[in-house]
Amino acid sequence: MTADREQQLRHVFDQPAADTLVARMGITITEASASRVVGTMPVAGNTQPYGLLHGGASCVLAETLGSLGSALHAGPDRITVGIEINATHHRGASAGLVTGVATLLHGGRTMTTYEILITDEQGRRVCTSRLSCLIRDAVPGGGKVPASTSTSTSTSASATAPPGSDSAPGSSAPPGG
Repeated sequence: MTADREQQLRHVFDQPAADTLVARMGITITEASASRVVGTMPVAGNTQPYGLLHGGASCVLAETLGSLGSALHAGPDRITVGIEINATHHRGASAGLVTGVATLLHGGRTMTTYEILITDEQGRRVCTSRLSCLIRDAVPGGGKVPASTSTSTSTSASATAPPGSDSAPGSSAPPGG
């Protein structure tokens, strides 16, 4: 992967816009490569009614870390889309930060799979998750039909998206499933 592409991907995750889920959850990326991604998230603000870290918040952290790793693995001119996530919640966390470590289990040409281990500040396992991402070639122009060739009978980008995807094939949307 080119250093420019890696820098672009890191910027997407390091400087999230205020209206993104990554920013709302308070996720910070501390280390990133195709084989290992590390990030933290505060428990405060991400709890369920009993004051414990919400299981969905753990899944958001896991998918964020695994998606970034998958995007780094995919390389330039390719996109990645999360297609399956599972999580086992081992114990509650009620304060402080949790840390997620995503480790590449499989890195192929069309699919990646990451194991994400989330621990509390005492190093205790809070959640174990697995994320699989589909890798696609990016279509020049973000997958949009150029205006000069567009007709009234052309289909919308969302109508051509594969089942279960969050965006059209070749979408220039940032990784994140």
